[in-house]
Amino acid sequence: MNRNTRNAGFTLIELMIVVAIIAIIAAVAIPKLVSARISANENAAIATLRSIAAAQQQLQSSAAIDTDGDGGGEHGFFGELAGTDPVREFQGVGVAAAVGANTLDPTYLPIAFGNVVTDGGDGVVERQGYFFKMLLPNDTPARPIGFVAEAATGGNPGTLPGSANAEIMWCCYAWPVQRTKTGNRAFCINQAGDVIATLNNVPATSYNGTQAIPANDAAFSVASDMGSELGLAVAGLNAQAGVWTPVGN
Repeated sequence: MNRNTRNAGFTLIELMIVVAIIAIIAAVAIPKLVSARISANENAAIATLRSIAAAQQQLQSSAAIDTDGDGGGEHGFFGELAGTDPVREFQGVGVAAAVGANTLDPTYLPIAFGNVVTDGGDGVVERQGYFFKMLLPNDTPARPIGFVAEAATGGNPGTLPGSANAEIMWCCYAWPVQRTKTGNRAFCINQAGDVIATLNNVPATSYNGTQAIPANDAAFSVASDMGSELGLAVAGLNAQAGVWTPVGN
């Protein structure tokens, strides 16, 4: 009786061909997957900034924060908007505002926005590959009006925002947790409600995680002045860092 003694299997050349094909497919597909992820994260960051703007508008309209008791609502930090940190409160005529024991109920942002972490100095929120940083104005009565960042653990820092200025102004930056991997562009929005962006493509000056953070006035037309306009190139205004342009709908 004859027996077939040949062992079935792949030859070395066949295996090398298969590996080569897989490598070619990966070389084509992986960059596209990364690009798609970056695009999705950037679009999510833009949508988040618009949601933050809506939340700030609702908070201000409700006058849930009114530290000078004049009936004009003030804007808030992430910890306040998400109900995880006590809000600033009116303490009486002639008495400085303070942080009370009350939190917002209902809140104007999901509780996840109350998960504030430090960027090495101030408080930020991480969402879908981006860091978000909220800034409120100080109490300077005349320009330049300075910036007050959220506490590293969330909510109000030791020096509270200015009551009158906080009725009008706020701004928020968004930049990639890991540039070229979780996002490329950086974004900014303020009380005007329009999202603006910078390409963030100059390695030496780009914003990246907690290693390279936007300066408070990076997107503004006047140095150290929150009361100035955003530095939009199309409007002939130079920002303090980078070239910023409007983001389309």
